[in-house]
Amino acid sequence: MRKLIITEFISVDGIAEVEKLPSVAWNDEMQKFKDDELADSGAMLLGRTTYQIFAGSWPKETGDFADRFNALPKYVASTSLTALDWQPAELLTGALPDAVRGLKQGSGGNIYVHGSLSVAQELLRHGLVDRIRLLSYPGAVGQGKLLFPPGAQLPLELISATQFSNGVVALEYAAGMA
Repeated sequence: MRKLIITEFISVDGIAEVEKLPSVAWNDEMQKFKDDELADSGAMLLGRTTYQIFAGSWPKETGDFADRFNALPKYVASTSLTALDWQPAELLTGALPDAVRGLKQGSGGNIYVHGSLSVAQELLRHGLVDRIRLLSYPGAVGQGKLLFPPGAQLPLELISATQFSNGVVALEYAAGMA
């Protein structure tokens, strides 16, 4: 069975809006983290907004990482999109939890949720997330969109924590563990 993995850039106070994160120089350690994710990925699950942002930029990127990232199957959770230009892609139909249960039963590598906070939150509420991978930026931003909504309680088991030379900490958790 495929695992569903949320991957986010996040501040230490839980804000997952990339444009609000402290400025940090991208480095080889961060690139390796993302390379490892890509090697483990069999597909992406994206919400409408993240799909549109990615579709507007990734097809123009070049290089090995971009080629592999662009080639991944993309599953898109949207009630308003009718066509998907960034291929291979498929619009999910029906209730998101049911669609994701079906995807997890399918073949292929793990499914990564990039950004897509409302999708991530719904999947967390329904207990469909197996892992959470975070690049935690060194700083609090005070306000913005949270990965975990206020009042949400979710037991997590720390799998790994690695501090990078630029102050970013890579964290991986198993979700739903006591």
